Amino acid sequence: MLLPQLDDGITLLDVEGGRGVPILQSLVLDHLLLHDGPAFWVDANGHATTTTLAQIAPSQRLLNRIHVARGFTAYQHYGAVCDLPTAVNKSIQMSTTDARAAGRGTPGRDADTSPHTPALIVAPVVDTQYRADDTLGETHAKTLQARTLARLATYADGYDIPVLVTRNERNEFTESVATVADHHLECEQTRMGPRVVGENFETLVYPVDDGAYYQTTFAYWRQLLAARATQVGVEPTTPGPSTPTPEGVGTGVTADGETVAATADPLLDAWTATGTGGR
Repeated sequence: MLLPQLDDGITLLDVEGGRGVPILQSLVLDHLLLHDGPAFWVDANGHATTTTLAQIAPSQRLLNRIHVARGFTAYQHYGAVCDLPTAVNKSIQMSTTDARAAGRGTPGRDADTSPHTPALIVAPVVDTQYRADDTLGETHAKTLQARTLARLATYADGYDIPVLVTRNERNEFTESVATVADHHLECEQTRMGPRVVGENFETLVYPVDDGAYYQTTFAYWRQLLAARATQVGVEPTTPGPSTPTPEGVGTGVTADGETVAATADPLLDAWTATGTGGR
């Protein structure tokens, strides 16, 4: 196991020297490979970019389980976090309706064990919109960020799931993010590849078939997730490094077994109806 397990509660991922999009997305995809249910992603600063997600993901099915809301201001970001339970309930209702239509199980059991209950909540750079919003004073910005973090902690406890967050930088403003976190992961770039360290995890080796070491972060995450997919019985369908990728996105297999080309935005936008998200 070369990726850390995400435990219930808030996990803060700090990435040295950059945005850390590949490692963030790899942790999300790895968690979805090991757990049923969707991920609900409250995005900021384009961390839910499909360019890397569709290329790293070993199967299109994983992308179909990621629901995204995007906050372009502090109030939009906070609103998306507040509206997350509504999006979750809608997902559960749709799952129950589909199960009834297919004649599977009883409504009560489907509602309790639906694979559409959350597996993970993701909130990258959870501080950035509150620091960048010129309409907020410093005190109001800290208050609004604190309310966002409190809600995320409530969701982690209420759904008994991991909530994965990152921060734009380490400073006094983001100390509250570290304070609310139950777990802390740090990723640093080394000459042999990315190294992740946590309370009970440390990346020590980066093996590949020919005995060499990966120097390219992107290739490393793609290979790692393909191996995980095979381990859990998911047939990898994303083109390998030597296969041209149509329009820089990818191809995959739907839940019905149909081979399709990934669209420019294969993620499900869960909060469009609320007006707080958008593509």
